[in-house]
Amino acid sequence: MNRLGELDIPYYRASIRRFQRDCRISSNRRGKGKTMTTANEYKLYNESTAPEGARETLQQAKAKYGFLPNLLGVMAESPSLLKGYLALGDLFDKTSFSNAERQVILLAVSRENKCHYCVAAHSAVAEMTKVPAKVIEALREGHPIPDAKLEALKTFVVKVVSSRGWPAEEDIRAFLDAGYTRRHIFEVILGVGYKTLSNYTNHLAETPLDRPFQAKEWKKAS
Repeated sequence: MNRLGELDIPYYRASIRRFQRDCRISSNRRGKGKTMTTANEYKLYNESTAPEGARETLQQAKAKYGFLPNLLGVMAESPSLLKGYLALGDLFDKTSFSNAERQVILLAVSRENKCHYCVAAHSAVAEMTKVPAKVIEALREGHPIPDAKLEALKTFVVKVVSSRGWPAEEDIRAFLDAGYTRRHIFEVILGVGYKTLSNYTNHLAETPLDRPFQAKEWKKAS
């Protein structure tokens, strides 16, 4: 790995294989023809039971990820939400941020919004894509990241979320002084919007963690 957040391909492929093994177990437990429900009685659809407008999208997601995340099964109640969420995710992956920076944004938003599902899921994904363990732990616990630039990014993301899009001028200046640009400001907004869709969905549905994410279960300290 040449830079923080760039992928070590052999490690990544091995992690993917382990991840997909757990995913197959999780997916098989749901059952093809059954529609489960969450604690709040939102339906957990699969590619066979979802509304017609969501079935193809779920099939494509399952083929891409190797399993069907419970989050997407919940979102399938609204095919428009499901498709919009996945489209934003694809666009966010194409921003100028590195892999580590993207995970910092997604974890920072999810922690600030107190989303148990997304903090766990992105902790697992960040680990799988070799984001340093100290970075992941700092994000989960709300501690300073041991990397000045990533800490500046996290701080700005939290300011954007907590201020509802009204960060102070000094917050913007500190972000730019850390080496980021105004393009990055708008790409942070994209990441915040993308994760807010899943955070709010999980708040309402109390989406259960998939097996591959259970080892990274998270609850914000009171």
